[in-house]
Amino acid sequence: MGGGDELVELLGRAGLDVVGERRVEEVLPPPFAWRYVVAGEVEAAVSVSLERAARFGELNAAWHRLASEAGVFGADGVFLVDFPGSRTDGWVRVRLRGEWDLAGVLGERPGHTGFVTMALDGDALVGAGTGEHAVRLVAVDGVRARREEAARVAGRESPQERAAAWEALFQGPKCPRRVLDSWASGLSLNPALPAELRPLLPVLTSYALYGALPTEVVDGLLADPDWEVRLRTAATQPGITPEQWGRVLLAERDERQRWLLAMTAGEFRARVAEDACRVLAADPSVRVRSEAARLEGLPASVAVALAADPADGVRAVACRTAWPHLDAAGREALLADPHAVVRARARVLYHRDHPMPRSVFDAEDVESAALETCLLERDLAEHLVRHGDRAQRWSLAANPRLDPDLVALLAEDPDDGVRFQVSTRPDLTEEQRAAIPVERDPGIRYFELDWVKDLHEDEDAMRRLAASAHFLVRRGVARARRLPPDVVERLARDEDRIVQLFLAESCDDAPADLLLRVWQWWDGSLSTPDRPRGHPNFPRRGLVRYADDPNPRMRQLALDDPESTPELVERLSRDGSVEVRYRAATDPRLSATAVARLLEDPYEHVRQAAALHPRMPARLLVGLLRGGGVETAARNPGLPVEVMRRMVGAMDAARGGRD
Repeated sequence: MGGGDELVELLGRAGLDVVGERRVEEVLPPPFAWRYVVAGEVEAAVSVSLERAARFGELNAAWHRLASEAGVFGADGVFLVDFPGSRTDGWVRVRLRGEWDLAGVLGERPGHTGFVTMALDGDALVGAGTGEHAVRLVAVDGVRARREEAARVAGRESPQERAAAWEALFQGPKCPRRVLDSWASGLSLNPALPAELRPLLPVLTSYALYGALPTEVVDGLLADPDWEVRLRTAATQPGITPEQWGRVLLAERDERQRWLLAMTAGEFRARVAEDACRVLAADPSVRVRSEAARLEGLPASVAVALAADPADGVRAVACRTAWPHLDAAGREALLADPHAVVRARARVLYHRDHPMPRSVFDAEDVESAALETCLLERDLAEHLVRHGDRAQRWSLAANPRLDPDLVALLAEDPDDGVRFQVSTRPDLTEEQRAAIPVERDPGIRYFELDWVKDLHEDEDAMRRLAASAHFLVRRGVARARRLPPDVVERLARDEDRIVQLFLAESCDDAPADLLLRVWQWWDGSLSTPDRPRGHPNFPRRGLVRYADDPNPRMRQLALDDPESTPELVERLSRDGSVEVRYRAATDPRLSATAVARLLEDPYEHVRQAAALHPRMPARLLVGLLRGGGVETAARNPGLPVEVMRRMVGAMDAARGGRD
């Protein structure tokens, strides 16, 4: 049964049984259905004064009569309901019990009746809403025809009506701050925003910081009096120079804020000017010095000094950075450090070059992960291969300096995960790799093999590895941007669908038939989101023949054909598949009438696509900008430049008032 327990319990008190699983109903969404009830567009069929409304029986009887006459109830008695406080994002299918009380239970609060009911086919609704003096019951039939007519009217908007709509955006009550903030976020992503307005937005929204801004603008943002602006700029703006990092770090007087900025620089591996690194390394704050030890651009002499810092946490961080620059005495000091974490990190670094004996391993608490990189004495390595726990054997299986005979032992390990780790080693021959029994788990996300990636430019290596028995090796080959024709042909026929998928996504040489084949079954996300359909080799002509294909993914392609027509766009905007309607909603040829209709689509992502369409009627777009879908509407490239200027001016004035 769909719906949460609280919803089911509440509907039960109203005398309603929830029917079936929750789904998106292919009818007018509840927020739009409510307009008939609360906007006064339809005359009330019944109006009951608040004094009499307390007798809920009268309201219930009136609702049932109106719903029966309008055809809200299906043949099996099932209908749709929505009410304030339902905490759902759509309709709920219900059926009346023997005893029921919708008026007394459903509403914003007890005694405040409010609900909308609709037929399953979406063509009739009856709703109840409590006003200042009475409860209004509204009955609407022919909903689909009303929607079509409303869309036609909106689509016939004249230039004068458009101008009046834009002017109305700035009249009446001032927009609340949340709406203005959403304007800022949306405009920052609007491709039609004039270049001169873009530098004004970063102080209003972090969205505007994700694209590279001019150096002088970044300088101003990093020096902004608002701490949040400085931090957002540091955390999101690409290309901050070492000098800019140095200035913002050294200018920060607040210890916590200085620490957060230094941590941000460290996380992004940003290079910081040397003079700033030196100052931060001498900071009185332990946590600032600890972050300084991670900074790119840290001079070797400063890293060495931090490795001897009085604070354990600073030494633990500086250990890795300083190690290559330490003399023998400095390394010995870290190996004998009083803090266990510092000793453990130093020990791993030391044993990358010096074989670790079994006595050290037994005496110290060596983490399993360290066994991937440490050089081990033969006695210790053999002991762990034969008697270590699973985590230790798994780490050893990735150790590039493990003796071949010990690698062979791990290739026969009883644990599949250990064997799989061995099977991905770069030093195996393909015959050795094929001999290792491994299982592929479709529920696991496998990561790309770096050593295969490093060979992408070697055509001979790609030929050899494309024939590998190991699916992960072949997937790695398919990730290459360019491949010889014979390798492409082999991988395009690979038994592993993910190999074909990666080839379609990553390889510029992927053939058209493969791309079309992958498109038919792959509907997930990719790191290159426009592929396979956006691939240069994807077929473009002859796709109109798929306009009536039973597969909705193929019907979408019909609109990519240069010979497709605006009439086909209109037809597919009414398609029974939500994804086909979504594709039509993104087509620039879509009419304003169809855009207005899709703005009330049952599916949110279709409605959002319609809200972004440049042919969106101005009156509807203004309604969204006043609070019905603000951020998406502000991204609409059809917004006139002068309107965008006035929007930015309103936001800037409001921020000045807040400051």
